[in-house]
Amino acid sequence: MRPIGILGGTFDPIHFGHLRAAFELNELLDLESVLFVPAADPPHRGRPLADAMTRLAMVRAAIEDQPGFIADDRELRRAGPSYTVLTLEELRLAHGTRPLVLMLGMDAFLGLTTWHRWRELLDLAHLAVAHRPGALPPVEGELGELLSARRVFRAAQLASAPAGWILVHPGTQLDISSTDLRDALRAGKDPRYLMPEPVRRMIIAKGIYARQGETIG
Repeated sequence: MRPIGILGGTFDPIHFGHLRAAFELNELLDLESVLFVPAADPPHRGRPLADAMTRLAMVRAAIEDQPGFIADDRELRRAGPSYTVLTLEELRLAHGTRPLVLMLGMDAFLGLTTWHRWRELLDLAHLAVAHRPGALPPVEGELGELLSARRVFRAAQLASAPAGWILVHPGTQLDISSTDLRDALRAGKDPRYLMPEPVRRMIIAKGIYARQGETIG
């Protein structure tokens, strides 16, 4: 069975950094599909500026032309903090022994020990960790030991078991962040070429991140 990829985040807003990493891992791992899972109540950061339905709409607009990319609203429908382990439990129940691959950037991986029930993540899925500018793989501590014990170097190994392995992918490192995009949009700057054009048009038309009384572009 081909694996299913899972990419979570606030997507506030979604941009080419998210999409390029997902696209490259999709091709590398020969995934059945990639689920983009917007968080409703992210436990490790403040509440998103854009509301849940707007962020879901931006994700749908961003991926509409890519076969196999799916917007998954399960965390928006679930009450309480958007814990990744709960999402993986739901997906494991739904997909049996099919391999699941949780995609995350190296910056997120470096904070993994702060995640709710983080030790259980590899019981439920593999991890595919994409390099991020300025974030280096851990070589010591709990995460260094975990990476040393669970790291594999061939993409095909993630299809050989339902969960348990970590693959680090160098990939194309685009230094784009949602935080910087929000700051630029609040300053009235145009995000052209940093995100899909349908998302850009939606943000500008609705003034999603603009200061009150200001326009973008």
